[in-house]
Amino acid sequence: MAFPDDEKMKGCRPKLFGTKDKKVVKRTDGQSCSTVKSGPSSSKSQSSSPFRTLSVRSIRLSHLLGHTSNTTKTEPFRIFVSTWNVGGNTPTAELNLDEFLPADDNSDIYVLGFQEIVPLNAGNVLVVEDNEPASRWLALINRTLNIPVDSNADIFQHKPSSSLDSTSSLSSSNLDASFSSHSRTPNGSSAIFQKSSLKSIRKPYMPTQRKLLKLCNCSVEMTRKSYKDACFGCPQAYANETDSSEEDDTDDRSNDTCGYLVDGMSSAASASRDQLKYNLISCKRMVGIFITVWAKKELVHHIGHVRTSCVGRGIMGYLGNKGCISVSMTLHQTSFCFICSHLASGEKEGDELRRNLDVLEILRLTQFQRICRAGRRIPEKILDHDRVIWLGDLNYRISLSYEDTKKLLTENNWDALFEKDQLNIERKSGRVFRGWSEEKIYFAPTYKYSSNSDSYAGETATSKKKRRTPAWCDRILWHGDGIVQLSYFRGESKFSDHRPVCGTFIVDVEIQESKSKRRSSNTNIRIGAEELLPTSKSKGNRNKGNKGSGT
Repeated sequence: MAFPDDEKMKGCRPKLFGTKDKKVVKRTDGQSCSTVKSGPSSSKSQSSSPFRTLSVRSIRLSHLLGHTSNTTKTEPFRIFVSTWNVGGNTPTAELNLDEFLPADDNSDIYVLGFQEIVPLNAGNVLVVEDNEPASRWLALINRTLNIPVDSNADIFQHKPSSSLDSTSSLSSSNLDASFSSHSRTPNGSSAIFQKSSLKSIRKPYMPTQRKLLKLCNCSVEMTRKSYKDACFGCPQAYANETDSSEEDDTDDRSNDTCGYLVDGMSSAASASRDQLKYNLISCKRMVGIFITVWAKKELVHHIGHVRTSCVGRGIMGYLGNKGCISVSMTLHQTSFCFICSHLASGEKEGDELRRNLDVLEILRLTQFQRICRAGRRIPEKILDHDRVIWLGDLNYRISLSYEDTKKLLTENNWDALFEKDQLNIERKSGRVFRGWSEEKIYFAPTYKYSSNSDSYAGETATSKKKRRTPAWCDRILWHGDGIVQLSYFRGESKFSDHRPVCGTFIVDVEIQESKSKRRSSNTNIRIGAEELLPTSKSKGNRNKGNKGSGT
């Protein structure tokens, strides 16, 4: 049997033979792709095993007879976004997050951003990274999101467990005592340099197979086993940290002496994680900026390419007391980017230009690590993503005097105030956030309030120097098609001098459906290949004679 050469047969069949087989392959001019002639095999070709060739050929032919039809559909998903500048205050277990995170929202994804989770002093900016406030916020968020739906009991009344994911069942006093005791070593000295990393603190809230979140999920048909071939298998999912198993083991061992996790990642802790309604997808901290992304457990295996990037815009233009943390991820076939930022402060004339520069530099400098080498192109810059949501303390003020602002506030004249809002003015001029959208504001300015009060700080300030004109510092904007904002509101918690700001979105997500179709045939593929393969020289000649007779 003779096959046409590969060059002429491109698109008609795959390569079936190696270089040895090419010596006996001849092409007959005027013959179609589907008609072949058999010829005598050379001695070398006879010596090679026909069964080895057969197995390769059978596999290849099966690929020809089967093909996959991919269809894409769009489904809506609900995303809840909230931002809060907590003014350097550390929460206690009594803090109710309902004004920041409504327990009955039932969104598919939660994006929760904080600013100033630690005081922005020189020690926190330059020297020490204290993860205790971050661990407290994680415990409180987990308590709110994963409270048993069928239980009216206070989940803090249960008996404490030995793992951190049981903080959702600690009593108020036990939770605070636990954090307090963990900040000191057995001899009573400070353990501030020995505390667990954020990596180990976040583990109990993350999926059991959390490392799969870093991987490529370009094709829904691709199994996890094939990721080695499709992706770089990069050792870093995040811009500035690794997530190797060796490092995870080190963190777990260190927890025995540092105290945040008493027994590390025990089997009981893993079982408890499997029962969570929401899993932590990503969390990252840079000085006082802290962002967490949570998703329903059933969505986790559809999420991939999780990466983070930090840009410092604080002291000397690069330290982390100001700047942003960005999280990139894909849900099914749609890419998302969430940016939590804290921009330059100040209400003097011209300070808005510094904030504009912060935004431009964040867009320019944010770079996500490349993961994919196959499939569609995964975004590496913020604006390359399909859906982008920017949240945070943007610090834009109202360009009015304190007296004029107060007068409009007493009248609840939000439209007149918004006309003088710096962010609104800068966006209209095209100097910043060009192409971005923000829902209309129907709530009072969120900054600056007196401590534990509903009064703005200017009403109680003893001097004009300490007085701050109320402003909408805390904002949520979005970019891209397929996004509809359902709500835009502020919470009323008095925990900080800022009020939290929340928004709910419906986003379109592309979902790829794969349906494998195979030609209907009762012919055994392997038997058909055997009939075509010459097994001996005499049989090859006999086949040639049969072909010549017109069979």
